[in-house]
Amino acid sequence: MPRARYKRLVDAFAEAIRSGQTPAGTRLPTHRQLAAEHGLALVTASRVYTELAAMGLVSGETGRGTFVREISLPPGQGSGQMAVAAGMLDLNFNYPALPGQAELLRTALRQLALSGDLEALLRYQPHAGRLHERVAMARHLSCRGLSVEAAQVLVVGGAQHGLAVTLMALLKPGDVIAVDALTYSGFKVLAETLHLEIVAIPVTAQGPDLDCLHALCRKRPVRAVYSMPTLHNPLGWVMDLAQRERLVAIARQHNLMIIEDAAYAFLAEDAPPPLASLAPERTVYVGGLSKSVATGLRVGFVAAPIAWVKQLERAIMATTWNVPGVMSAIAVAWLEDGTVAQLEAQKRQDAQARQALAAQVLKGLTYISHPSSYFLWLPLAEDARADQVAMALQREGVCVSTAEPFAVSAHVPHALRLALGSVDMQALRGALLKVRQGVAW
Repeated sequence: MPRARYKRLVDAFAEAIRSGQTPAGTRLPTHRQLAAEHGLALVTASRVYTELAAMGLVSGETGRGTFVREISLPPGQGSGQMAVAAGMLDLNFNYPALPGQAELLRTALRQLALSGDLEALLRYQPHAGRLHERVAMARHLSCRGLSVEAAQVLVVGGAQHGLAVTLMALLKPGDVIAVDALTYSGFKVLAETLHLEIVAIPVTAQGPDLDCLHALCRKRPVRAVYSMPTLHNPLGWVMDLAQRERLVAIARQHNLMIIEDAAYAFLAEDAPPPLASLAPERTVYVGGLSKSVATGLRVGFVAAPIAWVKQLERAIMATTWNVPGVMSAIAVAWLEDGTVAQLEAQKRQDAQARQALAAQVLKGLTYISHPSSYFLWLPLAEDARADQVAMALQREGVCVSTAEPFAVSAHVPHALRLALGSVDMQALRGALLKVRQGVAW
């Protein structure tokens, strides 16, 4: 087929979709049907749909066909790349806050203003943080079951920054990282930005399919595995000790680095030991205070084998030079006076109350969650399309995320990820009622 004619077919489909002549949700002809109808080679018909998918106009679904996407849904919904419009009920992002936190900040700023160390905070800080800050964070990690020396701890600008410096420092473009088939959307963005190849580990109700991880490592030169063993985002699982030990055994057998994301780990009580405590020689443990304290407090921590600390320091230097001294000073003061521990306990209770409300409102629907998490995963009916449901909810003033930002494999399930921590309880009830109605449309 001459290129001009092939392009005209792509353009015709695109125009029909954008004009609404071919509405969202329309099932397009199969590749073979398209080829027969237009006298194309099968490979050319496939190429037409590939170009339309690259334009964000269609999506191919294994076993179902090719469908027109809901293009009025903002791209990257739920990926952290777009702001939620004013007046929307936000079930997309989690920024849990408790009454009185603003007053805590006022008090902290007053105390900081009276400190004798104030002038030092205006200067550059050590890349990995000041020694007393690293000591305080090491002490905090010991409460999470991780025993590390202060020299192994680095202060970073939040957990996302911690993940970024880990990938920048310890991996190189083209390296292969195994991740859960549904995983934290921000990690996907990082891997793509740094030109790392991410490959999917199939997931089960209890955690990653470790048999598949083992098989994958035998086929591919996997360099690292990214894991959220304690309160997985978005599926909410907490891996049991046997699973963690098996993951560590696979990592040792195949010489994998483990990147342990503990952003939500504080919510799960009595969890098994962190992977970093089971495999301290090969695990980078990353966490922060965005969820346990406030998203505006961009302070986090990375704990790593001592041999990797210098490389991580260089990555901090290359990105932020150091965490702003005022921010780290407030964070450490709250770690040391028990404020962080108090807020974590209160937020566990808050998350449990929100899950209880969700269970009440969504009774009868099948969804996946943890009783102490700030989110839940809502699979949709077989014939439902997540982009259409999300767009319909947006028209009703509720912002949710589809599965797409979290999906690593070619198959993207039709599901919604609902963040429960960003609106008050009354507004949450109303939003969840709209979700319940929306999935029945």
